[in-house]
Amino acid sequence: MNKEKLIFVVDDDPLINTLVARNFTTEGYRIEAFESGEDCLDAISKNPDLVILDYFFSDTNNHKALNGMEILDRIKSAKPGLPVIMLSGQDKGEVVLELARKGIDDYVIKDKDLIGNLQNSVKDLIGKP
Repeated sequence: MNKEKLIFVVDDDPLINTLVARNFTTEGYRIEAFESGEDCLDAISKNPDLVILDYFFSDTNNHKALNGMEILDRIKSAKPGLPVIMLSGQDKGEVVLELARKGIDDYVIKDKDLIGNLQNSVKDLIGKP
């Protein structure tokens, strides 16, 4: 039996989570969406096939949120081979280089081509569902 591939989508913007989840669910992937990196880390034992991770998280309820770089470090520590696609609204070269050094598999900018670029990246990294 071919198990559905599980993708974690981690973004503090519910609109992005919904947009990505809806799109990839219709393509046949299983999606779990999280609004914080900490929640994603709590569920990492579910062994996702891929993580789509936002770079910037807003602090909430007097709680300083870990940023995407910190979450990436913890994911790679727990699951070294797990592919991670980083999402961001900005395209600073030094940030992209630092993320590449830390082991991201791709970097996708949140723009009008977000879904198309994510689809290409996901297919390259884990194949079709």
